[in-house]
Amino acid sequence: MPRQSSDTSHRGASVIENTVSILRCFSPDRQELGVTEIAPRVGLHKSTVSRILTALEAQGIVEQESSRRYRLGLGILAIAGPLLADLDVRRAAYPMLQDLTRETGETSALIVWNGAEAITVEQIPSPQQVKHTSSLGSRYQTAYSASVQVFLAFEEIEEIHALVDSGTLQGLDSSSGGFDKYRDLLESNRDRGYALNDAETSPNEVGIAAGVHDHRGALVAAVLIAAPKFRTDAEQITSLGERCVETARRVSQRLGGR
Repeated sequence: MPRQSSDTSHRGASVIENTVSILRCFSPDRQELGVTEIAPRVGLHKSTVSRILTALEAQGIVEQESSRRYRLGLGILAIAGPLLADLDVRRAAYPMLQDLTRETGETSALIVWNGAEAITVEQIPSPQQVKHTSSLGSRYQTAYSASVQVFLAFEEIEEIHALVDSGTLQGLDSSSGGFDKYRDLLESNRDRGYALNDAETSPNEVGIAAGVHDHRGALVAAVLIAAPKFRTDAEQITSLGERCVETARRVSQRLGGR
């Protein structure tokens, strides 16, 4: 019966859709996965998952460890590389992020939005021994993440409702009072110029983010500073916020934005 249910639930999905679902199972906190772990996540029978993984392995997209578990392979860089290399905002931001990390001593990153989640596309790690970093490609779907706040500040409230209702946006009280409070937060972020995640999604980390705009005035990315909580008192947060805003402004200028 489980096999019949699994096959039936994904009968309408194409091979490409199933392949993408399998690849999405891998993340910074789930770098190695076995067939038996992936199958229930994607709703496919183990034999189907194994067949797709074997095809991906032949192309170097995934690699099989000695434990018979899989991880993403270097072949995926050949696919993503041209996109990252052609991402204008990434090229424009890179030297600015280097300056930001050098000036603050904290990790800086560039985040983009795909309509449902924030994704890390560039990062300059802090030179300090204790630091907060994330892997390129890391995705954020928590409402109080600093970068997510930046992007949602420019979305209609109906779109935020839709993200919550679909289960995509996490950590937000779906009551009317919860939405009102969140909307007020987003408005205050716009007035201040940056969003703050003061250990709200992780007790040991502070995130500060400011938006990057292109020549059309469209929000295209966010500059993020990630720092350990113990190094960020109120005065330091204000200072980091100002530097984050200034870096986002400089990147925007390089893109032709005001």
